[in-house]
Amino acid sequence: MYGRTNRLSERPTRRQKHVMAAVCGLVLLVFVGLGIWGALVHDSYGQSANGCVNVTLPGSTGGSVLHFCGSAARSFCHSLPAGQNPVSERARPQCRLAGLLPATSAPSSPSP
Repeated sequence: MYGRTNRLSERPTRRQKHVMAAVCGLVLLVFVGLGIWGALVHDSYGQSANGCVNVTLPGSTGGSVLHFCGSAARSFCHSLPAGQNPVSERARPQCRLAGLLPATSAPSSPSP
């Protein structure tokens, strides 16, 4: 009697095999599509460039991203304090990449 109550004791029919294959193929197609999309989509918070500044700041609970474009980016870059604080240390190179601060020249070595 156990064999009649256990549905998996019998081999699946041809229709059941086709349905399972179609469902597995669809799931696989979704995952492949998401992988391709994730690899090729443009990241708007990627690297700083073209007048936009992206700064990632670490924090105790994960961190935060500062994103500025246009006049907001210019005012952000020009208002950075001159001291050594975490925001200005991370923001200055990004402002240079965006073209909002002049590039720093390498320190020249003294001649003997």
